[in-house]
Amino acid sequence: MSLALDLALCGLILCVALGAVVGRGVFRSVIFFITYGLLLAIGWARLGAKDVALAEAAIGAGLTGVLLLTAHGRLRRMSVERAPRVGPNPMAATTGIAVALALGWAWFALPAPTAPDLAAALPLTGMGNPVTGVLLHFRAWDTLLESIVLLAALLGVWMLARDVDWHAPLGLRYHARPGGVLASFGRLLPPIGLSFGSYLVWAGADGTGGAFQGGTVLAAVVLVAMMAGVLPPPRVAQGGLRAALVVGPGVFLLSGLLAVALGMGFLTLPPAVAKPATLIIEVALTVSIAVTLAVLVIGPPDDKEPVR
Repeated sequence: MSLALDLALCGLILCVALGAVVGRGVFRSVIFFITYGLLLAIGWARLGAKDVALAEAAIGAGLTGVLLLTAHGRLRRMSVERAPRVGPNPMAATTGIAVALALGWAWFALPAPTAPDLAAALPLTGMGNPVTGVLLHFRAWDTLLESIVLLAALLGVWMLARDVDWHAPLGLRYHARPGGVLASFGRLLPPIGLSFGSYLVWAGADGTGGAFQGGTVLAAVVLVAMMAGVLPPPRVAQGGLRAALVVGPGVFLLSGLLAVALGMGFLTLPPAVAKPATLIIEVALTVSIAVTLAVLVIGPPDDKEPVR
């Protein structure tokens, strides 16, 4: 039964991926992509990679799916979808098949990875979760650059705003019907989401969770609250918004500079304070990730009629 389930899951992933690439219509492709992300999350869970499964469900399927749906809505308003349709690209298909075959060859041909040094060094980080230990200690440069890339992506989205709208609130204006489903969920879900997101960050030190997973949940909480009218949409000029966007990369960089001042390598945390320092960095990154992802989905300033 287990083998049959895995084979069926692999078949579904391949079919849904094919539908997302060659399907007709942008909206249908986006729905296939979201389904693909959810199936991948189940696949990662079957492999025992719970952190990756949670990140895929929250970011790969959830947040990215919302971004694509938002982009589709903007394209429809701009009448871009009325442009002539372009058929499948043979070069892109050939490249994708070649990459898939190369990865398949690498999986069976390369030797099994071993990490005896990691197993010995992980206790020095104070982290019980090896994923958090690797991301914040052994691959700290990658994690720092990922947080900076998020800021760069946000700046790119803000550059799409018209000059006349720059001082308007971020995103479209929403109007939730009093007593409706959105207004009710906007008051019910934020406390639950806030507790769950905070728990993911705290649990990430020793178990499944972390800054990216918790930040995504908190971003969803902020989005629901804004769409329900519980929170007002922010403006680019607000000092609190700008501080929240840079606090994560800022604290991360500061920790690296302090390590250099102590005569250690950049982004190297002393074992005596590794765990509390990692938790401080994780909390700061969570704030920046949550705010950045939320305002990414909201979009640039757009002073137009409310969306009902």
